[in-house]
Amino acid sequence: MHAVEDNDWLVLVVGLTGAAAAVLVYARVVHRTEHAPALDVAREGAGARAAGGVAIGAGMFTAVMVNLFASGHYTVHGTGSVQAAIGLVGFMAAAAATEEVLYRGVLFRIVEEHIGTYLALLLSGVVFGLSHLLNEHATVWGAAAIAVEAGFMLAAAYAATRSLWLTIGVHFGWNVAAAGVFSTEVSGNGAQEGLLDATLSGPKLLTGGTFGPEGSVYSVGFGVLLTFVFLWLAHRRGTIVHRRPRRAAGGVNSPATLPR
Repeated sequence: MHAVEDNDWLVLVVGLTGAAAAVLVYARVVHRTEHAPALDVAREGAGARAAGGVAIGAGMFTAVMVNLFASGHYTVHGTGSVQAAIGLVGFMAAAAATEEVLYRGVLFRIVEEHIGTYLALLLSGVVFGLSHLLNEHATVWGAAAIAVEAGFMLAAAYAATRSLWLTIGVHFGWNVAAAGVFSTEVSGNGAQEGLLDATLSGPKLLTGGTFGPEGSVYSVGFGVLLTFVFLWLAHRRGTIVHRRPRRAAGGVNSPATLPR
């Protein structure tokens, strides 16, 4: 285990392989249990959707850090480690793919078929936030922030696009920006060594304290904004589920859940 952790290139390869395996297993399980292809991980347009998601996630976190930098709470001392950042890319790819498959592809999607988009968004977001209480420097506020800015926002993104590629991209872009670029603590898991050698200081409400910038009110604010944007988009596209559809019309192939 330590041999893998100490070799950033190996972490990259193992992480990317793990991410691909998570998606492939999900597609296979959906096909075998629901007797239909998993259209939310369809190959067509996968690259563009994932790249768009990465841009959204990285842009969102960068906006948080720009605010912290402008207010004097984020100080850059110099450059960090390119090699360490490479390893973080692999680790975050595996984490993003696995969590999106579990929380959006399985939990949100299946629950949504029974209770509708809004309650499923609320339930899956809360569960996602609570799962982060297991992290080393977890706080109740940090878990609540994650539930809102990530749990709700990513479920809304899935509801609007019906694409796991996009939500995986958003999740990955956010995490890589946090750890691999800005070298901040991620969800209370400890500070990371990324491309920048920098420190955070200031009020916990703004910086997130030991939980990291994900516990910042800036992150929550941007997350809420994107949640409303994605829900508005879902309404325009007609992908909001208001009631439990008939069994024959459910799953990833129902008219309400086709990728747009």
